Amino acid sequence: MNKIWIITRRELSSFFDSLIAYVLIVIFLGLSGFFTWLFGNNVFVIGQASLQVFFQIGFWTLFFFIPALTMKMLAEETKSGTIELLSTKAVTDWQIVTGKFLACLLLVMIALVATLPYYVTVSRLGSVDHGAIIGGYLGLVFLSAGYISIGIFASSITNNQIVAFLIALLIGIFFQLLFDMLGFQFRGGLGSVFNYLSMRTHFDSLSRGVIDSRDLVYFASVILGGLTVSQAMLSKRNWYS
Repeated sequence: MNKIWIITRRELSSFFDSLIAYVLIVIFLGLSGFFTWLFGNNVFVIGQASLQVFFQIGFWTLFFFIPALTMKMLAEETKSGTIELLSTKAVTDWQIVTGKFLACLLLVMIALVATLPYYVTVSRLGSVDHGAIIGGYLGLVFLSAGYISIGIFASSITNNQIVAFLIALLIGIFFQLLFDMLGFQFRGGLGSVFNYLSMRTHFDSLSRGVIDSRDLVYFASVILGGLTVSQAMLSKRNWYS
């Protein structure tokens, strides 16, 4: 666990040293704040003390931001050869993958913590469903964790950051949109399967304040699945090198 934390701190520090963290947080706050409070169906137009608008904006904003965050995680290390250096320091592939995953997740959580003033503001506007807001934040965390694991997998199969970004988006679009659309197209058991595979299904459930074990199992499966195949790809590449 200590080695995982060392890798996590190293990666998190690199985000702030290269200004990636600041850019991500500023853009995320700018977009979410603009659409939550000023534009379109914002909080004042809806006339409800709710953060559902913010959660829907976050749902799409993080979908695009996370591949940009994860694309260099393993691709850059492989290209520069530093991944082999890490592997020779008694660090397992699982520790490398997990450390990088946690660093990305912590950065996203820092960005989400920066939006807590939205919660405070909304709570002063009227009666708030605190369960729905807490569930919405949990949904964004789990959603981010799932896409981070997918992004790290995409970064593990190439040494080109742009290719890793595009692969992560391509895989992500199935979970973000296509499975949901297929769930509406098909009826019966097949439609239920597509609905279950959709991130939207489980995110919406959490953002309503409903903590269902099926949603937790889904997100845990996506996260563990992504990290496991990432480890397998990293081990394979290290073995061939």
